[in-house]
Amino acid sequence: MPPLRLKRYLITGLLTFLPLWVTVLVFKFVLGLLAGIGAPLVAALVEALALAAPHAAETLNQRWLVFIVALLITLLALYLLGWLANRVIGQRLIETFDGVLQRIPLVQTIYGGTKKLMAVLQNKPGGTQRVVLVDFPRPGMKVVGFVTRTLVEEGTGREMAAVYIPTTPNPTGGYLELVPMSELTPTDWTMDQAMAFIISGGAVSPDSLPPPRPLPEQPL
Repeated sequence: MPPLRLKRYLITGLLTFLPLWVTVLVFKFVLGLLAGIGAPLVAALVEALALAAPHAAETLNQRWLVFIVALLITLLALYLLGWLANRVIGQRLIETFDGVLQRIPLVQTIYGGTKKLMAVLQNKPGGTQRVVLVDFPRPGMKVVGFVTRTLVEEGTGREMAAVYIPTTPNPTGGYLELVPMSELTPTDWTMDQAMAFIISGGAVSPDSLPPPRPLPEQPL
Protein backbone atom coordinates (compact mmCIF):
# COMPACT_ATOMS: atom_id res chain seq x y z
CA MET A 1 0.00 0.00 0.00
CA PRO A 2 1.47 3.42 -0.94
CA PRO A 3 2.52 5.52 2.08
CA LEU A 4 0.25 8.43 1.10
CA ARG A 5 -2.81 6.18 0.91
CA LEU A 6 -1.93 4.58 4.25
CA LYS A 7 -1.59 8.00 5.85
CA ARG A 8 -4.87 9.17 4.35
CA TYR A 9 -6.75 6.10 5.59
CA LEU A 10 -5.29 6.48 9.08
CA ILE A 11 -6.31 10.14 9.25
CA THR A 12 -9.78 9.35 7.90
CA GLY A 13 -10.18 6.57 10.45
CA LEU A 14 -9.06 8.87 13.25
CA LEU A 15 -11.46 11.64 12.24
CA THR A 16 -14.27 9.09 12.01
CA PHE A 17 -13.46 7.69 15.45
CA LEU A 18 -12.96 11.01 17.29
CA PRO A 19 -16.67 11.96 17.66
CA LEU A 20 -17.45 8.55 19.15
CA TRP A 21 -14.42 8.79 21.44
CA VAL A 22 -15.38 12.26 22.72
CA THR A 23 -18.98 11.10 23.25
CA VAL A 24 -17.79 8.07 25.24
CA LEU A 25 -15.48 10.24 27.36
CA VAL A 26 -18.25 12.70 28.21
CA PHE A 27 -20.75 9.95 29.01
CA LYS A 28 -18.15 8.03 31.01
CA PHE A 29 -17.43 11.14 33.06
CA VAL A 30 -21.11 11.91 33.69
CA LEU A 31 -22.15 8.31 34.34
CA GLY A 32 -19.14 7.84 36.63
CA LEU A 33 -20.23 10.83 38.71
CA LEU A 34 -23.79 9.53 38.94
CA ALA A 35 -22.68 5.99 39.82
CA GLY A 36 -20.31 7.38 42.45
CA ILE A 37 -23.28 8.94 44.24
CA GLY A 38 -25.08 5.62 44.63
CA ALA A 39 -21.97 3.47 45.19
CA PRO A 40 -21.88 3.85 49.02
CA LEU A 41 -25.51 2.72 49.25
CA VAL A 42 -24.82 -0.33 47.08
CA ALA A 43 -21.76 -1.18 49.20
CA ALA A 44 -23.90 -1.01 52.36
CA LEU A 45 -26.55 -3.22 50.76
CA VAL A 46 -23.91 -5.78 49.77
CA GLU A 47 -22.53 -5.85 53.32
CA ALA A 48 -26.02 -6.28 54.77
CA LEU A 49 -26.81 -9.01 52.24
CA ALA A 50 -23.58 -10.82 53.10
CA LEU A 51 -24.92 -11.49 56.60
CA ALA A 52 -28.02 -13.27 55.29
CA ALA A 53 -26.93 -14.63 51.92
CA PRO A 54 -23.13 -14.69 51.46
CA HIS A 55 -23.27 -16.33 48.03
CA ALA A 56 -25.75 -13.76 46.68
CA ALA A 57 -23.63 -10.94 48.08
CA GLU A 58 -20.53 -12.38 46.43
CA THR A 59 -22.36 -12.56 43.11
CA LEU A 60 -23.59 -8.98 43.43
CA ASN A 61 -20.18 -7.67 44.46
CA GLN A 62 -18.92 -7.45 40.87
CA ARG A 63 -17.45 -4.12 39.82
CA TRP A 64 -19.55 -3.76 36.68
CA LEU A 65 -22.71 -4.88 38.45
CA VAL A 66 -22.14 -2.48 41.34
CA PHE A 67 -21.64 0.31 38.80
CA ILE A 68 -24.93 -0.46 37.01
CA VAL A 69 -26.95 -0.84 40.24
CA ALA A 70 -25.46 2.37 41.68
CA LEU A 71 -26.24 4.25 38.45
CA LEU A 72 -29.84 2.98 38.42
CA ILE A 73 -30.33 3.91 42.08
CA THR A 74 -28.99 7.43 41.45
CA LEU A 75 -31.19 7.93 38.37
CA LEU A 76 -34.23 6.69 40.27
CA ALA A 77 -33.41 9.01 43.19
CA LEU A 78 -33.02 11.99 40.84
CA TYR A 79 -36.34 11.17 39.18
CA LEU A 80 -38.09 10.94 42.54
CA LEU A 81 -36.44 14.18 43.66
CA GLY A 82 -37.66 15.94 40.52
CA TRP A 83 -41.15 14.52 41.00
CA LEU A 84 -41.17 15.60 44.64
CA ALA A 85 -39.87 19.09 43.80
CA ASN A 86 -42.94 19.63 41.60
CA ARG A 87 -45.31 18.90 44.50
CA VAL A 88 -46.26 21.38 47.21
CA ILE A 89 -45.12 19.15 50.05
CA GLY A 90 -41.85 18.50 48.22
CA GLN A 91 -41.21 22.20 47.75
CA ARG A 92 -41.76 22.77 51.45
CA LEU A 93 -39.35 19.96 52.33
CA ILE A 94 -36.72 21.40 49.98
CA GLU A 95 -37.20 24.88 51.46
CA THR A 96 -36.72 23.42 54.95
CA PHE A 97 -33.61 21.58 53.80
CA ASP A 98 -32.28 24.78 52.21
CA GLY A 99 -32.91 26.64 55.44
CA VAL A 100 -30.83 24.12 57.38
CA LEU A 101 -27.93 24.39 54.91
CA GLN A 102 -28.11 28.19 55.01
CA ARG A 103 -27.03 28.02 58.67
CA ILE A 104 -23.80 26.14 57.89
CA PRO A 105 -21.22 28.77 56.81
CA LEU A 106 -18.99 26.90 54.34
CA VAL A 107 -21.71 24.58 53.06
CA GLN A 108 -24.04 27.55 52.55
CA THR A 109 -21.46 29.29 50.37
CA ILE A 110 -20.91 26.28 48.08
CA TYR A 111 -24.50 25.01 48.00
CA GLY A 112 -26.09 28.43 47.74
CA GLY A 113 -23.72 29.60 45.01
CA THR A 114 -24.18 26.44 42.93
CA LYS A 115 -27.95 26.57 43.29
CA LYS A 116 -28.05 30.21 42.18
CA LEU A 117 -25.87 29.39 39.15
CA MET A 118 -28.20 26.56 38.09
CA ALA A 119 -31.23 28.83 38.51
CA VAL A 120 -29.58 31.60 36.50
CA LEU A 121 -28.66 29.30 33.61
CA GLN A 122 -32.17 27.81 33.50
CA ASN A 123 -34.04 31.12 33.47
CA LYS A 124 -33.97 33.67 30.66
CA PRO A 125 -32.40 36.96 31.79
CA GLY A 126 -34.17 40.27 31.60
CA GLY A 127 -32.44 43.01 29.63
CA THR A 128 -29.17 41.08 29.22
CA GLN A 129 -28.50 38.41 26.64
CA ARG A 130 -27.35 35.23 28.36
CA VAL A 131 -25.01 33.87 25.66
CA VAL A 132 -22.23 36.27 24.64
CA LEU A 133 -18.83 36.28 22.98
CA VAL A 134 -15.82 37.45 24.97
CA ASP A 135 -12.32 38.42 23.86
CA PHE A 136 -10.24 35.69 25.48
CA PRO A 137 -7.36 35.05 26.00
CA ARG A 138 -6.48 38.13 23.93
CA PRO A 139 -8.26 40.65 21.68
CA GLY A 140 -9.14 39.11 18.34
CA MET A 141 -9.81 35.66 19.81
CA LYS A 142 -13.32 34.99 21.07
CA VAL A 143 -14.93 32.39 23.31
CA VAL A 144 -18.53 31.64 24.20
CA GLY A 145 -19.55 32.76 27.68
CA PHE A 146 -22.68 32.83 29.82
CA VAL A 147 -23.63 36.00 31.66
CA THR A 148 -24.62 35.02 35.20
CA ARG A 149 -25.24 38.51 36.60
CA THR A 150 -24.39 42.19 36.21
CA LEU A 151 -22.71 44.53 38.70
CA VAL A 152 -21.84 48.21 38.92
CA GLU A 153 -18.22 49.20 39.43
CA GLU A 154 -17.80 51.75 42.21
CA GLY A 155 -16.13 54.99 41.30
CA THR A 156 -16.51 54.63 37.53
CA GLY A 157 -20.16 53.53 37.47
CA ARG A 158 -19.34 51.05 34.71
CA GLU A 159 -21.72 48.14 34.32
CA MET A 160 -19.79 44.88 34.61
CA ALA A 161 -20.91 41.35 33.76
CA ALA A 162 -19.91 38.16 35.53
CA VAL A 163 -19.28 35.76 32.64
CA TYR A 164 -18.77 32.01 33.02
CA ILE A 165 -16.55 30.61 30.25
CA PRO A 166 -16.85 26.79 30.00
CA THR A 167 -14.15 24.54 28.53
CA THR A 168 -14.42 22.10 25.61
CA PRO A 169 -15.59 19.32 25.45
CA ASN A 170 -16.36 19.14 29.18
CA PRO A 171 -18.34 22.29 30.06
CA THR A 172 -18.38 21.55 33.81
CA GLY A 173 -14.98 23.25 34.14
CA GLY A 174 -14.12 26.76 33.08
CA TYR A 175 -13.27 30.32 34.04
CA LEU A 176 -15.10 33.23 35.64
CA GLU A 177 -14.36 36.70 34.31
CA LEU A 178 -15.66 40.15 35.14
CA VAL A 179 -16.02 41.96 31.82
CA PRO A 180 -17.36 45.47 31.04
CA MET A 181 -20.73 45.20 29.36
CA SER A 182 -19.43 47.39 26.53
CA GLU A 183 -16.84 44.73 25.68
CA LEU A 184 -19.33 41.87 25.32
CA THR A 185 -20.61 40.77 21.93
CA PRO A 186 -24.26 39.73 22.38
CA THR A 187 -25.64 36.78 20.42
CA ASP A 188 -29.09 35.41 19.68
CA TRP A 189 -27.97 31.87 20.51
CA THR A 190 -30.00 29.75 22.88
CA MET A 191 -28.40 27.85 25.75
CA ASP A 192 -28.86 24.59 23.82
CA GLN A 193 -27.08 26.00 20.76
CA ALA A 194 -24.22 27.32 22.87
CA MET A 195 -23.76 24.04 24.75
CA ALA A 196 -23.84 22.04 21.49
CA PHE A 197 -21.20 24.39 20.06
CA ILE A 198 -18.94 23.96 23.12
CA ILE A 199 -19.28 20.19 23.52
CA SER A 200 -18.77 19.53 19.80
CA GLY A 201 -15.65 21.69 19.66
CA GLY A 202 -17.38 24.10 17.27
CA ALA A 203 -18.54 21.43 14.80
CA VAL A 204 -22.21 22.03 15.67
CA SER A 205 -22.96 25.74 15.49
CA PRO A 206 -25.32 28.32 14.01
CA ASP A 207 -24.62 29.36 10.43
CA SER A 208 -23.34 32.83 11.33
CA LEU A 209 -21.69 34.83 14.08
CA PRO A 210 -22.90 38.20 15.35
CA PRO A 211 -21.06 41.26 14.01
CA PRO A 212 -18.06 42.37 16.08
CA ARG A 213 -18.63 45.20 18.50
CA PRO A 214 -17.16 48.54 17.41
CA LEU A 215 -13.75 49.28 18.89
CA PRO A 216 -13.57 52.24 21.28
CA GLU A 217 -12.17 55.40 19.78
CA GLN A 218 -8.53 56.02 20.65
CA PRO A 219 -7.66 59.49 21.99
CA LEU A 220 -5.55 61.60 19.64
